[in-house]
Amino acid sequence: MYLELVDDRVRQRRRRIVLSWIAAAATCGYLFPWAVATTRGSAGATSIGLINLAFGWTVVGWFLALYLAGRRHRVVGVRVLEV
Repeated sequence: MYLELVDDRVRQRRRRIVLSWIAAAATCGYLFPWAVATTRGSAGATSIGLINLAFGWTVVGWFLALYLAGRRHRVVGVRVLEV
């Protein structure tokens, strides 16, 4: 019997990651927090992108989005595997 921790990461999709980094480069780093969240596979990457887009023009909003993008993934459960 094995125990496996399940976190809130989502499966990474290469197109979305590439798109987010292209958007971050095209906006001179304005969408950088969204690109970080997408690359890390954060479950709230879309929400972080919206916060960044709406409130990133305030320096506080940009740093808030960056903080949310860099947070640790939370453990949401334990899976028991029978071998």
